[in-house]
Amino acid sequence: MPRHAFVSRSHILHRSFAEHPAKVVGGDGISLILENGKRVIDASCGPSVSCLGHSQPEITDAITDHLKNDIAYVYSGSPYTSGAAEELADILLAHKPGGLSKAIFVNSGSEATDAALKLAVQYWHERGQPQRTHFISRKQSYHGNTIGALCVSGHESRREFYQHFMSSNVSFLDPCYAYRMKNKQETDEEFGKRLARQFEDRILEIGPDRVAGFVAETVSGTTLGCLPAVPGYFKAIRDICDKYEILLILDEIICGMGKTGTMHAWEQEGIRGPDIQTIGKALGAGFVPLSGVLLHQKIFDALSAGSGKLAHGHTFQAHPLACAAAIAAQKIIKRDNLIYRCADMGKKLETLLRQEIGPLPLVGDIRGRGLFWAIEFVQNKELRTPFAAKVDFCTQVVRHSLDMGLNILGNLGHTGEYQVDHVLVCPPYIVTEEELEEIVGLLKAAIVKTSQPFVKGYTNGHTNGIEQDWDR
Repeated sequence: MPRHAFVSRSHILHRSFAEHPAKVVGGDGISLILENGKRVIDASCGPSVSCLGHSQPEITDAITDHLKNDIAYVYSGSPYTSGAAEELADILLAHKPGGLSKAIFVNSGSEATDAALKLAVQYWHERGQPQRTHFISRKQSYHGNTIGALCVSGHESRREFYQHFMSSNVSFLDPCYAYRMKNKQETDEEFGKRLARQFEDRILEIGPDRVAGFVAETVSGTTLGCLPAVPGYFKAIRDICDKYEILLILDEIICGMGKTGTMHAWEQEGIRGPDIQTIGKALGAGFVPLSGVLLHQKIFDALSAGSGKLAHGHTFQAHPLACAAAIAAQKIIKRDNLIYRCADMGKKLETLLRQEIGPLPLVGDIRGRGLFWAIEFVQNKELRTPFAAKVDFCTQVVRHSLDMGLNILGNLGHTGEYQVDHVLVCPPYIVTEEELEEIVGLLKAAIVKTSQPFVKGYTNGHTNGIEQDWDR
């Protein structure tokens, strides 16, 4: 693939070498402002990060006030703490949701996953069961890009170059992907029970006394496209984890912190909660890098009764400035009742997507919760036939959307057995109904334009005797 001249000149090693990235010079509400003056509606919050939009003076003030009146940096490995880190943990855990009572704050979601895995292993050491080092994860999952996080991520193209580094003590199960995996005569309940049996069978195969934890995204993000589990799935998983004393580790880095209409996505699953949970992205709304690990009181009690310390740490762990920015973000979310707003505006977004996007001939499935939605594209609705990977249909939709002034997110590479062509629509919590209508209108136009070469006689969302060309 040829490299762009700008990328060759730039001293930044850009993630794509083939295109000239547009320079963003500012933000206004839910819009990005480019160097050429063009405004682009950010309907995906980047990778679902900027949940409060791109201009929040209160957060700017909180950051500058902290730098003026407090300490910029405190090392978590020293005998010190900071007011900002303590306050943020209090905001998140004062009412001990699901028994979660302690927090570790780090920088990226990948760091949070690594910390969660190490925490689980340390827990079993402290419990006198050091042989529990095996993790069970799911295919076509994504939990981060560091080596440790990739070991439990079922994302094939992101693991490809690093197979020799991948841990041998991780097993992968099928995801809860009912749209493609559920048998024709199977109910959601039966499908969920089948996956739960697969989980229990794998535990017994490995040996229950060797399994440290089960890792899963509560609502799958970029790999499977805002995919909730079928009702009852996570309850069955929680029960099996309890039966064999296996830690349930839920990844809510992308789907948590209000995005699905409740603070934690697991609150909609009818379970008591996880033993360890990762959070990020919407935690600090993208103004300063921040993610975290929340842990159940029983984890802390085991460490406290054993070594009395956390065998993990980072230089910038619990960074006071990052925590101060997140405090401001969380206060805005609570004051303006934005989690309830996510649920309410999410219903409006769902209605718009199903009415305007659902009938299009190459749209197979629309799924999500709150303000976290995805559209999956297929060659044939009835057969649910995916496009060949080389077509890269969703990337074409993303490019046409951007030409029209709309920023959305497509799938990020080949993730596994099932080719999932999808785009994510997860606008900021502050989005208005009028902006939702504009987002869906632009997205529809981009899908129609992308579909035209594949559906003959297709214009403006309508077909005259659909005739599809699958050989492109």
